[in-house]
Amino acid sequence: QVQLVESGGGLVQAGGSLRLSCVASGMILSINDMGWYRQAPGKQRELVAVISNLGSTNYADSLKDRFTISRDNAKNTVYLQMNSLKPEDTAIYYCNAELWTDYHWEWYWGQGTQVTVSS
Repeated sequence: QVQLVESGGGLVQAGGSLRLSCVASGMILSINDMGWYRQAPGKQRELVAVISNLGSTNYADSLKDRFTISRDNAKNTVYLQMNSLKPEDTAIYYCNAELWTDYHWEWYWGQGTQVTVSS
């Protein structure tokens, strides 16, 4: 089955760094944009960053100085490097991608990985 699986979340102290990964697997013919969203308890899911299949990027304004999104097309993988983490970055981080399967484009979501920043 086509799916996205995140990994790399965990516990980190304020000021520390963390690297998230998301792998797309299954019967996938093509991948367009891939991105990261996050959701804290009681809050709406919000955009973190997106990256096109050619490598152009877009970030939430408040995060672009600390976070970096990248991808490895050969591995169907998108990454999120998070530096100078703050307690307010604590959330579940979700991977998102537009995938072409047998007959249409469809947006997929990963199950999420927890990031907790303590201070």
